[in-house]
Amino acid sequence: METLILVLHVLAALTIIGLVLLQHGKGADMGAAFGGGASGSLFGATGSANFLSRITAAAAAIFFVTSLGLTWYSSHNTEGKGVMATQPASQQPLTTPATTPAPVPATDKPVVDADSKAKDIPK
Repeated sequence: METLILVLHVLAALTIIGLVLLQHGKGADMGAAFGGGASGSLFGATGSANFLSRITAAAAAIFFVTSLGLTWYSSHNTEGKGVMATQPASQQPLTTPATTPAPVPATDKPVVDADSKAKDIPK
């Protein structure tokens, strides 16, 4: 069901984009008054603007309804799928180190190698 709503949503969005690009701006009516050729079109002088605006409004309504449908579906989806799906803290396994490090024996004498001792002795 979610896939069907998503396909309708994308198709409505693409339809809105196409219809908005086809429509004339407000300044196009002035050019039609002086023989711009709009009166000889398929829908008449004002018919295309009215037809395209109604189809655009219908596509916008479909886009709005599918947006609400996708929102409702995602909020009521209990499958827990997705990138952010995690287990609750009570169900996560506890991690413990595989081995504990051996304690270092403490000595009273500082560890110094023979070479450094020979360099530090004044002659």
